Amino acid sequence: MDPSSALLTDKVAIITGGGQGIGKGIALTFARFGAHVVIADRNAALAESAAAEIRALGRKGLAIQTDVKDFDQVKAMVDRTVRELGGVDILVNNAGGQIPHPFLEMGPDRWRRAVDLNLMGMVHCTDAVVRAMIAGKRRGSIINISSIEGSRAVPGYSIYGACKAGMDNFAKTGALEFGDYGIRINSIAPDVIDTGIATELRKPENQAAVRSAIPLGRLGKVEEVGGAAVFLASDLSSYVTGITLFVDGGTWAAGGWKHEDDSWTLFPGVRMAPRKPVPKQ
Repeated sequence: MDPSSALLTDKVAIITGGGQGIGKGIALTFARFGAHVVIADRNAALAESAAAEIRALGRKGLAIQTDVKDFDQVKAMVDRTVRELGGVDILVNNAGGQIPHPFLEMGPDRWRRAVDLNLMGMVHCTDAVVRAMIAGKRRGSIINISSIEGSRAVPGYSIYGACKAGMDNFAKTGALEFGDYGIRINSIAPDVIDTGIATELRKPENQAAVRSAIPLGRLGKVEEVGGAAVFLASDLSSYVTGITLFVDGGTWAAGGWKHEDDSWTLFPGVRMAPRKPVPKQ
């Protein structure tokens, strides 16, 4: 395989929720690998700021204020992308989020808002972009930014987790339905990534807990999610579709096991599996 397969030279990518956090990290990583990037974000100022950084890297950066919950806004955003940049090669369904609430304290309005943002937003964007890819005869890549919460139980995130599980399953079915058009679709499932909301976990007094819970012993970086996204967007993954790629420092593999002193344990204070030292060569 040619090393240039890792590049995204002159590809056109749409990143929803790309004005900050993981979305912005992916957008800037894509630009460094040669892509032109559309930042579709509800916050016009954040979208324009991210687009300006992309332009500073020598790529085309277009900010389009978009609420992914509104199908008409999504269609208008995709139409403008095709009109101004010539087509769409990559879609990253990144927009999402939820303030944690116990299920019984949420009620219908919060349920609906969570589903509209975290699941239906992905459906809206995928529909509009896949149709644009087919019309433009582009063999594209769609990447859903899911979450480890789509595969494990987390109190307070019942609807959010269900939506993320839906994104992962949608990628499997989409792989079957879109494959005839040469369009691939996959999910990335991060755990805790060091964005602005990880302030508490960056404090020195919490580092022991971070090292205990994450096998790699640290928080993830937005650029590391960006690297995984480059893999799934580029020809390096030309035969990969329908998967969920965990970018989580090993927490999904750990399945609840944690470091405690010199052992692994599922229960605090209960020694279960010793961590044997590596023998000297």
